[in-house]
Amino acid sequence: MDLPKRKQNRLANYDYSQNGAYFITICTKDKQNILWNETHVVGASSARQKYTLSDCGRIVDTAIMGIDKIYTTITIDKYVIMPNHIHMILVIENDGRALHAPTISHAVQQMKGIVTKQIGHTIWQKSFHDHIIRGEKEYLKILEYMETNPLKWELDCYYIKEI
Repeated sequence: MDLPKRKQNRLANYDYSQNGAYFITICTKDKQNILWNETHVVGASSARQKYTLSDCGRIVDTAIMGIDKIYTTITIDKYVIMPNHIHMILVIENDGRALHAPTISHAVQQMKGIVTKQIGHTIWQKSFHDHIIRGEKEYLKILEYMETNPLKWELDCYYIKEI
């Protein structure tokens, strides 16, 4: 029986260690909402919700902030942790002297591994989505999306209502 071919996650023949900005999305396994806590806050105007990072979310936050300590040629320019996924903009700036320059796959794999080790089991979906950012206009559009994403969580394509 022939199995369907999996779509390639990475752009064929592209060197993901070369200088540039990359938009990364990593989802939790089965899109479980485990990275935020939900606290109901009652205000004078009406009931509204306030979100904070869960224990898992705080571990993920620390791991993301550690990427540029492990890989000195990679900078985390911006990131946002959502209930069941994270978005990051990774910037690679190699000076050309490294024999084995890190790729975005190495950085993501390392970060996922650190989180898995600290939690004791994996919380991640296999692989991740990447997008090569091509120009300032696209970069600014992605930044705006990341900044407004938490405010529009219930409209997000990854939104899954907890039962």
